[in-house]
Amino acid sequence: METIEAQTLAAPAPQTKLGEKGFIVYIAFLSAFIPLSTDIYLPALPSMVENLNTTPALVNLTIVFFFVFFALGTLFWGPLSDKYGRKPVLLAGLLLYTLASFLCVFSTSIYALIIFRVLQAIGCGSATAISNAIIKDSFEGERRGKILAIVQSMALTSPIVAPVIGAFILNAMSWRGVFIVLTVIGVISVAGTFLMDETLTKKSTGNILATIKKLRGAVQNKSLMYLLFTFAFMQIAFMSYITGSSYIYVDGFGVSEQMYSFYFSANAVFLLLGPLLYIQAAKRFNYRSIIKFSFLVVAVCGLMILLFGNTGPLVFCLILIPASLFGNMLGPIRMNLMIEQVDDDMGAASSIIMCTFTLIGSIGMLLISIDFINKVTLMGSLYLAMSLICLAAWLKVSRLPIIRHLDYAKK
Repeated sequence: METIEAQTLAAPAPQTKLGEKGFIVYIAFLSAFIPLSTDIYLPALPSMVENLNTTPALVNLTIVFFFVFFALGTLFWGPLSDKYGRKPVLLAGLLLYTLASFLCVFSTSIYALIIFRVLQAIGCGSATAISNAIIKDSFEGERRGKILAIVQSMALTSPIVAPVIGAFILNAMSWRGVFIVLTVIGVISVAGTFLMDETLTKKSTGNILATIKKLRGAVQNKSLMYLLFTFAFMQIAFMSYITGSSYIYVDGFGVSEQMYSFYFSANAVFLLLGPLLYIQAAKRFNYRSIIKFSFLVVAVCGLMILLFGNTGPLVFCLILIPASLFGNMLGPIRMNLMIEQVDDDMGAASSIIMCTFTLIGSIGMLLISIDFINKVTLMGSLYLAMSLICLAAWLKVSRLPIIRHLDYAKK
């Protein structure tokens, strides 16, 4: 029995080609695929309506469908990586992403673009689902929490630079240039995957169908699912901002695409700082208190958006900054807590986590795309309501005896 456990729990071999620092940068790059694939694209949305002779609703589908099929894609990439290893499955997904990005460049209609974005999203699902499994494979305990915070902060540099890059691309060429850049990003990711050493030390047995069925095991993990739904509904508010921000700034407040990219990037700076703030706060405060305080800050910001958000673009941006800072401060805590609930088949669990977060977040994207209410008012309502719902759920779930808490954290 001791020999079997040693084989199961043995740490993966060191990353001989990437090294530890290069390995962390690589994981961060994988974790950044979602913001890279969406935020660089946001400044182009209003102009694409005219360029493709279509409607804002159809253009919005290139984002909404991206997130929906990204979520569905994670459901099979993660379990497959449990059976065949992280590296080969990741390579397959990233090659699909790269090819689909290239095809987007040559789309001649909004419908072709939607189809290629769906393929791009399915490939993208491999990067996000497997990156979390790689972290579980490679790090434990407090070290894992710090790595999650560092990776998330590094990954969030993309929302800062991506819209600015997108705006500059639009000044030089059409929206097609955005997909040329995403194709290059895909090629870089494939090269990095070739350099990565396999991190999975124990592969799942059985056929492919049995591997996919391991998703059911993750769903039956009550402690994981309680935590997952506790945190997931906050994504409704956050993803409403991703979809609606360009319309609020460009169409609503009348700023230029270039200026919009700066407002978006200013907010994204604080997304990046959130996980770093958690590292410092965790030295002094219990993580349970950090979670409660973060939800309260987001709720206050939601109320402020309702009261003052329509005043102008600068006021709207400044009110959102604390919500972004403390909302993203939750990132490393929630992921580490959910990982702590999983013993085996982390790929399947990671797939369930990312799929649920994305599908629930897509509700916010759909709501903000419908012109039934002022977008700023709707967004403020979502931030206020979702943060209070999540806070109430956390106060209940955190007391359940089945939840494995982070023993190393401050008591």
